[in-house]
Amino acid sequence: MDKYTQMSVIGKGSFGRAVLARDNVDKKLVVVKEINISEMGQKEQREAKNETKVLSTLRHPNIIAYKESFVEKGNLYIVMDYADGGDMYKLIKNQKGVHFSEEQILDWFVQLCLALKHVHDRKILHRDLKSQNIFMTSKRMVKLGDFGIAKVGTAHLKR
Repeated sequence: MDKYTQMSVIGKGSFGRAVLARDNVDKKLVVVKEINISEMGQKEQREAKNETKVLSTLRHPNIIAYKESFVEKGNLYIVMDYADGGDMYKLIKNQKGVHFSEEQILDWFVQLCLALKHVHDRKILHRDLKSQNIFMTSKRMVKLGDFGIAKVGTAHLKR
């Protein structure tokens, strides 16, 4: 973790946390997902490591970009781009009942569909698509993330 300066915890899960950090070399903000794999069973360890494998194969403007991953002191660290606009869940909640424009919703929908097409073209199923896993930039660009339970397969996706 010497390459990154931790700034604040921005999320917590059952096995770890997401930390906003600054890359000490290029000074860009990143998210470092810290997963305590030493206390996990084999299945959970496989799922955690699976996320790094899946993320490392995906390059698309509407998918959170993977930077690197490493294991240190019983933790798996996954470093990825930071979406500075938060997640879709918080964005909707902050609207306090005020509706988004139809144009805005269609724009987000198209971006999400493009991300999912990219994922599905690579025979990957996200399997945890929800508003908390759809991230936003400050310019309201959609970024699909959290591929922790994604399934990589060789079979064709059923229609």
